[in-house]
Amino acid sequence: MSQTNTFVFTGLKIVAWIIFVGLCIEAGALLFNFIFSIFKPEFVENLYQKLDLTDLQSSNIWAFYGMYSFILFIALLKAILFYLVILLVTKIDLEKPFNQLVAKQITKISYYTFSIGLISYIARQTAKNLQHHGYDIDKLNQFWADSQAYILMAAVIYVIAIIFTKGVAYQDELEETV
Repeated sequence: MSQTNTFVFTGLKIVAWIIFVGLCIEAGALLFNFIFSIFKPEFVENLYQKLDLTDLQSSNIWAFYGMYSFILFIALLKAILFYLVILLVTKIDLEKPFNQLVAKQITKISYYTFSIGLISYIARQTAKNLQHHGYDIDKLNQFWADSQAYILMAAVIYVIAIIFTKGVAYQDELEETV
């Protein structure tokens, strides 16, 4: 493997770790906000992203828990997704990339990416429905604005996973014949 590829791959590992840590911090901060919004709602305006849903909480507690559940679940799935990416970039052997572990990892990444897209889409539609009923939840759109992008990305990653799975099968067949 060339020195340039090694340098780029090391850079990708560092970027994946940075994104993972950032997503973990975001998920933790959102969980912290949620807990504070239940027990000390007056402090929420001073917390992360000023995610104040006290109006929604006072008017419809189930809508409040539902919307916050969507937010927390999506944040958690994004952190898990980048953890899987970290596992992939640390365990892949660039000299022999077509192996069962890599194929399974890429498939898992596609499933998590699709899950994020699908849950984001459901959350966005639920938020639109609540907005149609008079609830003010414009500030939540940032959490699921990219649902179609995740669904499209999941499709592309799944195709790559299929290619890797076929590559593993061909490589195993070649090794048996030699």
